[in-house]
Amino acid sequence: MNAPFNMSKIGLRDPFVAYVCDETAADTIRSVAAEMGWPPEKVNKGGLRNAVQSLSVSASPQILLVDLSESGDPLNDINALAEVCEPGTVVIAAGQVNDVRLYRDLVVSGIQDYLLKPLNPGMLREAFTHAQAIFNAPKMIDESAGRPHCATAFIGARGGVGASTLATSIAWLISQRGPRSTAILDLDVHFGTGALALDLEPGRGLTDAIENPSRIDGLFIERAMVKAGENLSVLSAEAPINTPIITDGAAFYQLQEEMRLAFECTIVDLPRAMLVQHPHLVAEIQVAVIVTELTLAAARDTIRILSWLKTNAPQTRVMVVANKVLPAAALEISRKDFEGSIERKIDYIVPLDQKLAAQSAKLGKTLAEAGKTSKAVAPLIDIATQILTIGDTEGTVVNKKKKGGGGSLLSKIGDFKAMMPKRALKKK
Repeated sequence: MNAPFNMSKIGLRDPFVAYVCDETAADTIRSVAAEMGWPPEKVNKGGLRNAVQSLSVSASPQILLVDLSESGDPLNDINALAEVCEPGTVVIAAGQVNDVRLYRDLVVSGIQDYLLKPLNPGMLREAFTHAQAIFNAPKMIDESAGRPHCATAFIGARGGVGASTLATSIAWLISQRGPRSTAILDLDVHFGTGALALDLEPGRGLTDAIENPSRIDGLFIERAMVKAGENLSVLSAEAPINTPIITDGAAFYQLQEEMRLAFECTIVDLPRAMLVQHPHLVAEIQVAVIVTELTLAAARDTIRILSWLKTNAPQTRVMVVANKVLPAAALEISRKDFEGSIERKIDYIVPLDQKLAAQSAKLGKTLAEAGKTSKAVAPLIDIATQILTIGDTEGTVVNKKKKGGGGSLLSKIGDFKAMMPKRALKKK
C-alpha cells in the first residue's frame, strides 16, 4: 500500500496480522501462521472494516490479510484501507466472489493477491511465502534525493581474468561504503557467478525476464532481484546448459532501464561475447571497466575491446584493470610492454592473493568483504571511488543549472576512503 506515512504510528511492525469474518477461516490461517513462525493470536475477527479501524490507530504489519466477505463495496473499502496502511505493507485479500474482473481491480488498487474462500492451507502457505519475498525485496529509491545514477559495466578481456569477482567486490564496496543502493546484473545467463559469489540462490528472475520482456517493470524488479544486503541486490541465473537462450537483447536493455529507476548504482557483469551481440547494452553505461591479465592473448583482446568501445560507445569512460597480477619475474608480459601494446596506461593493478580468493569462496563473501586488510583490496577501493566520482561528475554537469552544483568531489572521495581500515589503504 502506498498511503502517506503517519508519524504517529512509528513503532515495531508485526510480521503478520489478519482480520477475518468467520472462525473456519481463522482456524486455517492460525495453523499456517504457526508454521510460518507467526503468533496465531494475530488472527483477529472482524474483516476489512475492523482492519481499517484498528490500523488507523496502530502500526501496520509487514504482511496483512483482510477478509472481504462482509464488504458490500470491496474496491472502495480497499481504498479506505490504503489510507491507513503504511508504505511497504503487503496486503492479501480473501473473499467468496469468484470474479476475474474483481481480482484484476483489486490488484490494480494495490492488493498483492486475492484468495478464494474456503481457504486452502497449501495456497495460503504459498501466498504468505510470496508475500515475505515481496516485503524483503529491494524497494524503489526516493527520486527526490536527486543523486545521479551510476551505471558501470565490467568486461573480461579473456575468460577467467576475474571480471565477475571484481564486479561483485566493487558492488559490495559501493553499497557498503558509498553508501548507495546497488544492483548487480549478471548477464552470463548459463554460467553466471553473481549470486554464487554472495552465497545466494539466483532464482528465476533473469530467465523469466528473457522469456517475457513485456513483464519487466518496477514491480518485476522488486520480485525478481535477490537481496544480498541492505543496499545490495543481485539478478543472476543458472539456466540449464541444454537450453539455448534466444533473445534480441531487448529484455536486458529493459532491465537496465528499470534498475536505473530502482537503484542508485548498477553494476553490469557483461560477457564480452554479449558485448558484440548486443551493442545497445552500453548505450547508457557511464563507466566500462576492462578486466585483463598481463598475457599476450589478453593484450590482443584488450586492444580489440578498447577499439570497439571507442567506436560504439564514445560517451563511456574506460578503465583498464590488470587483475591477479603475479610478481614481475613470473609475468608473461611486463607491465611496460603490455601498456605499449594497448597504447595506454593500465589504470589499476590488482595483485594476486590466492589465499584471500580461497577464503572468500569458502565464506561466500566478496574479496573486499573477506579481506579488508589485504593489499589486493586497496586498488578495489580506488576503483569504487573512481566509479562514484565519474558518476557524480557527469550528474553534476548535467544537473548543474537545476541543482547549483554540489559538495566537493574531493570531500566525497575522502569520506569514502575514511570509512575503510587504514591498513587496507596502505600501498607499498
